[in-house]
Formats: sequence, C-alpha cells, structure tokens
Amino acid sequence: MADLSNMTIPRHVALILDGNGRWAKKRGLPRTMGHKEGCKTVEKTVEIAARMGIEYLTVYGFSTENWKRSAEEVGALMQLFRYYMVRLLKIASANNVRVKMIGDRRRFDQDIIDGIDRLERETKDNTGLTFVIAVNYGGRDEITRAAARMAQDCQEGKLDASQITESVMASYLDTAGMPDPDLLIRTSGEIRLSNYLLWQLAYTEIYVTDCLWPDFNQEELEKAVVQYNSRERRFGGVKA
Repeated sequence: MADLSNMTIPRHVALILDGNGRWAKKRGLPRTMGHKEGCKTVEKTVEIAARMGIEYLTVYGFSTENWKRSAEEVGALMQLFRYYMVRLLKIASANNVRVKMIGDRRRFDQDIIDGIDRLERETKDNTGLTFVIAVNYGGRDEITRAAARMAQDCQEGKLDASQITESVMASYLDTAGMPDPDLLIRTSGEIRLSNYLLWQLAYTEIYVTDCLWPDFNQEELEKAVVQYNSRERRFGGVKA
C-alpha cells in the first residue's frame, strides 16, 4: 500500500467505470455478470474513499447513450439498479455517506424514481462522504437542460440575461453546490470523456488505468492519488 500520509487527498474524485463487459467476456460470462461484479467494486470503493478522506466520489452509472444497448442488457441493468439501491441504503447508513443522483431521472420507471428519492431523502443528513451517481446522465444533456431552465427564468423575469456568469451557469447544473472534480479516473485504458461532466472537468487531472473496473481496488485508487500528487495544477496560469 502507498504511504499517503504526506500527500494531498483530492477533495472530489470522479470515476468512469469502464470494462465490466470485457471483464465478463474474458471469463466466458454474460455481460450482466460483469455489471454485477462492478457494483460490488463500487461498494468497496465508496468505503475505501471514505476512509481515505475523499469528500465527494462521483461515478458514471448509466449514461444517456446507454439506452442504445440491447433491450436485454438495459433490462438487466435496471433490475440490478433496483437491487443495488436497497444495498446502497444500508452501506450509506453504515458509513455515514450522503447519496445524491445526477442526471434526468424522468425516463426511469416510477419505482426506480421512488427509490432514488428515498436514497437521497434518507441519507441527506449524513455528514461523511458524498457519493454521487450519474444515472441517465450526459454532459451535453445536463448543459442543455440547464440552459433551458435559465431561458425560462429569464422569460419569467427571475434572471437577467446580462448577469449570467460562469457561477450562475454552474448553479443550474445537476452538480450545483458541489466542487468540481480534482481527479478523474477512467478504467480499462480508454482515453475519452464519453460525455461525462463536460463543464465540471475543465481543469480536472485525468488518470487512466488499464485495470478493468471489477478489478479496481484500494491499490489502484492509491496509485491514482500518487499520480495526482505528481501533477502541478496551474488552472491555466503560470507558476513562477
């Protein structure tokens, strides 16, 4: 294990959980088994991140583009999500974790919407790690929805268009009130953002590992934090 005692722990870590299907295929298993194993890894990672002192952990659970997958896989993912929400409530209570969902939840069945609402309601007073799950989420969709709400508020006189700033724009996003990610980790070696947190990742440090998501563990997270500490964050400026 890495010695992180003298290192800066990123306040907000975002994750793209890639490689569930490939993990299953390598073992001759159906893709759904990879997703199921991936959920177990999420549980472990939440606990590890909380112990490490990370304040926000955001994971890309289901994108707006994932609806294009086969009806069988989407159906299996929805069932897994139903099961996992019940598990997550227990994990959150045991670890003082607050759960928040971002994305457009309106497309889900009502029981899933109710489950999401319950998760947020029953964990809102927890004071530990904030665990954010992006479901039916896409960065472009988020910005489009935010722009539509701003336009509506301008039309109703609640917002003056001449006063729109970056901070005003950020307040209309799903992540309003949250700090931008300091570190983005993507598993399975793919090097792209996949329409994830496009506004929020403007100055985030990006770390890519070949590890498939179900194999991700504490050692892998520590490697990412060590690499993060080797970066010089200038946010567009120049340090003397």
